[in-house]
Amino acid sequence: MRITDSIGFGLREDGGGSSLGEPQLLGDSEWEAVAACDGSRDGEFFYAVRTTGIFCRPSCRSRLPNRENAGLFRTFGEALAAGYRPCKRCRPTGELVPDEDWITLAQRFIRAHYAERLTLEALAAACHGSPFHLHRTFHKIVGVTPVEYIQQVRAEAAKELLLSTDLPVAAVGKRCGWPNTPYFTTLFKKMTGMTPAAYRRNAADRKGERIHERTK
Repeated sequence: MRITDSIGFGLREDGGGSSLGEPQLLGDSEWEAVAACDGSRDGEFFYAVRTTGIFCRPSCRSRLPNRENAGLFRTFGEALAAGYRPCKRCRPTGELVPDEDWITLAQRFIRAHYAERLTLEALAAACHGSPFHLHRTFHKIVGVTPVEYIQQVRAEAAKELLLSTDLPVAAVGKRCGWPNTPYFTTLFKKMTGMTPAAYRRNAADRKGERIHERTK
């Protein structure tokens, strides 16, 4: 049996809510086969996970999704046509999944889930791979590690909130996935050269200068 995946959020091509084709509901028999990794049911159906955009064989030993996030396709062609990608671990199409496709999936998952507690282990489980292989492959293709990419995405989201809202710095950090304000401040300064508060003040000053120039 597999431990249940507690991550439950929508995913689409641009990182927002779900836009994947809808699979059928998993019946009790199919769900029991998935939960038991029952290889005898391979070929009868494939199960897809809405929160990751991945589909698998019933025998796949990746982390068990929440049942409400899983659905059924009778053929892998249906799953592909609906926009799902084959699992790199169980290879439901019988072919190797290109590393580039796998890492693209990981990047989209990060952009959809950056505000949550997202570790390398959780990301690897969601993408149906090992933490070591994901770390190595991600760095080879993207040029940074998965954890560094997560922090970059969070920093960009924080910049947007700092400039577009009056939320306190602590609230901005929390909304973007950082566990506490000191950690947020330290990492943000390391990545931008300024603290979050200084970044907001600097942007406000530049805006004031532009307005002043236009009114001269």
